Amino acid sequence: MTPRSPAGYKAPLAALLLLLPASGRAEKVAGAVLPDEVRKVEAYRYRVDRTYEETLKFFKAAYPPARYPRKSVASLPGVRAVHIENPEARPGGWEGLNVYEAKGETTVYVLVSPEAPRPTRTK
Repeated sequence: MTPRSPAGYKAPLAALLLLLPASGRAEKVAGAVLPDEVRKVEAYRYRVDRTYEETLKFFKAAYPPARYPRKSVASLPGVRAVHIENPEARPGGWEGLNVYEAKGETTVYVLVSPEAPRPTRTK
């Protein structure tokens, strides 16, 4: 049996690296990972340069439905929306994500848990 040359491993390694999620480059807000193609609109609100379906596919990979429950939150014509809950939310961290589509634009709103109150000092 002859050992394989290191060159024989380049193609599989390159394919693996291409398949890995781009979480190293993805934006994080209050600990929540957002797609690379986001642009901040206002505090905790981001426009995504992907379709609604592509955005939901990203979040399905980043936050599996078995661990992060989802529910539909819109009942308006022409609006689709899903809420993704973070069951492990911590003070100051994300407790949920709302993904909306309206008028052909996809928006993500990060819901942040309130910070824990700091204890007051007594003299």
